[in-house]
Amino acid sequence: MHDGIINIYKEKGFTSFDVVAILRRKFGTRKVGHTGTLDPEAEGVLPVCLGKATKAVEYLVEKDKTYRATMVLGTVTDTQDHTGRILRESPVAVEPAQVEQVLGEFVGNILQVPPMYSALKVQGQKLCDLARKGREVERKPRETTIHSISDIHWDSPREVSFTVDCSKGTYIRTLCHDAGERLGCGAHMGALVRTRSGDWKIQDSIPLSAILDKEAWEEQNPEGVSHAAYLDSLLTPVDRVFPMESLHVEDIHAKQLMNGNALAWEICGLSTAPEEGVRFKIYKKSTGLEKEAFIGIYKVVLRDGHRILKPEKLFFLG
Repeated sequence: MHDGIINIYKEKGFTSFDVVAILRRKFGTRKVGHTGTLDPEAEGVLPVCLGKATKAVEYLVEKDKTYRATMVLGTVTDTQDHTGRILRESPVAVEPAQVEQVLGEFVGNILQVPPMYSALKVQGQKLCDLARKGREVERKPRETTIHSISDIHWDSPREVSFTVDCSKGTYIRTLCHDAGERLGCGAHMGALVRTRSGDWKIQDSIPLSAILDKEAWEEQNPEGVSHAAYLDSLLTPVDRVFPMESLHVEDIHAKQLMNGNALAWEICGLSTAPEEGVRFKIYKKSTGLEKEAFIGIYKVVLRDGHRILKPEKLFFLG
């Protein structure tokens, strides 16, 4: 069984589901899930969970993201990016200082109206499916957070690139569209690269082509490592993505935990009672025959006036 997380570099032309389908075939498991959709024309970091690590998807999708975007001034499209139908074209007569000022106005907690061409569902239907049928429905503004917009660079008289650090659920093409409206000339997103998703960074990502081309890998691999072994080496153990204190328990108590039972904090080697709400990574101690095993995430709760460790997410990874 392949259990872990792989940091994929999604190239243009692939949907996020394409990546999932490819990894299912290559690793021979149905349990595969990505941690945040990238549009087909976008590229960059796409962490994907395999096996028992898919239980961590709900944690990883919440992480902040970083993007490098290109905004094209003077043209508005129905998709808010370069793939859409042109709705309006206008002359561009803005100064760099104006662009910097307007982009700066979007830093902080903002409201965005989701674009019609998005995977967001309204009454069970994806907005993009409705848009392709020529329908437009009312969308409620959603709050998101842009932590910073930096490294603003003019690539041409009509193209401006910049880096955005933001919370999950931020639509960068909507940011480009809305900035263009404030500038008075309109704009759309010309390109997008996700450079970070949580702790997963672009410089550590694996191109999807390296996963697909088994023959090329085996021909170019000087050490003779098999492609299957190479794929396994790319997986990060799921316990490494949880930045919390680790506790180790004896085998007899580990069996209770694996059955979903709560546990007294004294049994876990703590010298003082932990604060309510604190989370721990719990491991079964290694023995002469078995290696250390990650059991799961436990949270301190109050029960009948006593603090106990209650299971929040079980993994059972040995």
